[in-house]
Amino acid sequence: MMNILILNWRDISHPQAGGAEKYVHEIGKRLVKKGHNVTLFCGSYPNANPYDKIDGIKIMRKGGKYTLYIWALVYLVKNKDKFDVIIDSENGIPFFSPLLFDKKRVICIMHHVHIEVFDRELPFPLNKIGKLLEGKVMPMLYRESLFVPVSPSTKKEMFEKLFIRGNYFPIVYNGVPFEKLNIGHKKTRAPNLIYFGRVKRYKRIDHIIWVYKRIKQRIKNVRLVIAGKMDRGYFKEILKLNRELNLKVSFFDNVSEEKKVELLSQSWVYVITSMKEGWGISVIEANACGVPVVGYDVPGLRDSIRNEYSGLLVGNGDVDSLANEVMKLIENPKIRIKFSHNTKLWAERFSWEKSAERFERVLKSVVGE
Repeated sequence: MMNILILNWRDISHPQAGGAEKYVHEIGKRLVKKGHNVTLFCGSYPNANPYDKIDGIKIMRKGGKYTLYIWALVYLVKNKDKFDVIIDSENGIPFFSPLLFDKKRVICIMHHVHIEVFDRELPFPLNKIGKLLEGKVMPMLYRESLFVPVSPSTKKEMFEKLFIRGNYFPIVYNGVPFEKLNIGHKKTRAPNLIYFGRVKRYKRIDHIIWVYKRIKQRIKNVRLVIAGKMDRGYFKEILKLNRELNLKVSFFDNVSEEKKVELLSQSWVYVITSMKEGWGISVIEANACGVPVVGYDVPGLRDSIRNEYSGLLVGNGDVDSLANEVMKLIENPKIRIKFSHNTKLWAERFSWEKSAERFERVLKSVVGE
């Protein structure tokens, strides 16, 4: 049995929880089932309890978006002797736990390298500070720790952009609850496109709007659904663009898991235009629902989308090509049905059980069990 501390920006109940939160929660709760003690230290949010327990994970919430990191170090000073190993999530900026804990018993999860994303999401000078911390300080401080990337793209970027070197950086993929997603709702009669995920600036949802504009000029009855957690500032820009182009996109905010499965399963094609992803968990969720994916050939997406098998990749930022590939799937039911069959075979390969088993082996290698 191990006493495990997870440091992550948010927990699964946070209103802005995303893929990183799902990752640590799904793996954490399975580690609890395997007999380990798991504590998650994360940021708080309005009306949240400072202490909580979800799926066996003990949760401590303290601090906000930026003060969280200070409180995490304070917590480590007082409690570091209680833990055998730390899982430190790098969501752009890690928690710098090697300052206070045995460097060789720290595991740093790398979802993706954020260097370019800082300029897209943060104002000056915070973008420069983020680049300095991730690009220079983090690789130096964590050089004796073990990194766990979530995809081959992330591992490659660690080498090329952060100059992090090591012989053993085990990839632990995101999983999906395949049985809960593979329900088989009927497709809509008219062509239905969907994006389901966080609506943030680096996801470039405006590209999807322009893709829809091009497709609608040729296929009049096509519809677009955009669903997920909305970044309010950027979402206002998307609403404005939708009104200006008179497209009548359907928006859904904070839907239930049941509604998510319904929306995905009914759709014909999933479209994703991110600058990059760690892996693209939403891609695999769509695949589990039998939906082929068309997206940009960028880090993460080139791993989760199997080109010409479960979906199609186009050049980064090429809106015209993206629209053409989506129309190809809409207008060729044989190809679309073939891809839909393949997507389920592909998604079935990624389960949280497999990921948790692999992560447990990594933990034991660090602790020495």
